[in-house]
Amino acid sequence: MIDLGISKIALIGVVALIVIGPEKLPRVARTIGNLVGKAQRYIADVKAEVNRTMDLEELKKMKETMEGAARDVETSVQTTAIDFEKQWNDTTAGLSTETQHTPWEPPPPVYKHPGKKFRLKQAAVPQWYKSRAGVRTKTLSGAARVARYRPTKLG
Repeated sequence: MIDLGISKIALIGVVALIVIGPEKLPRVARTIGNLVGKAQRYIADVKAEVNRTMDLEELKKMKETMEGAARDVETSVQTTAIDFEKQWNDTTAGLSTETQHTPWEPPPPVYKHPGKKFRLKQAAVPQWYKSRAGVRTKTLSGAARVARYRPTKLG
């Protein structure tokens, strides 16, 4: 980069003051400041883009390594499953369905449907039977019960 010290900046300022003049110098300084700001933002954007591409390349490499590891795990699981199937078939080859239940172990119970229809009311006690048998058909609240069964005052 350009090495600008305080003395060089002061010299550039004095030359600019003489060449441009004191009336136009603030406007020119503002314009130069805007251009320098735009250049800095552009450079920052380029740096960010380069960093993003580098991160993207790193992520692609990481993705490839993860996919390779996943493939390795998948193949190892498949080979283990095949070996297990072979061992299971070899072990259970001599067994039959009749000898699976030992004499001391009963077979599992068989499901039997209860035969109930829960949504259908089976039978209801008729109202005349309830009134004749003395069954309460209506409930009383606590206050109503107290009012009904409160002893009356004599006297």
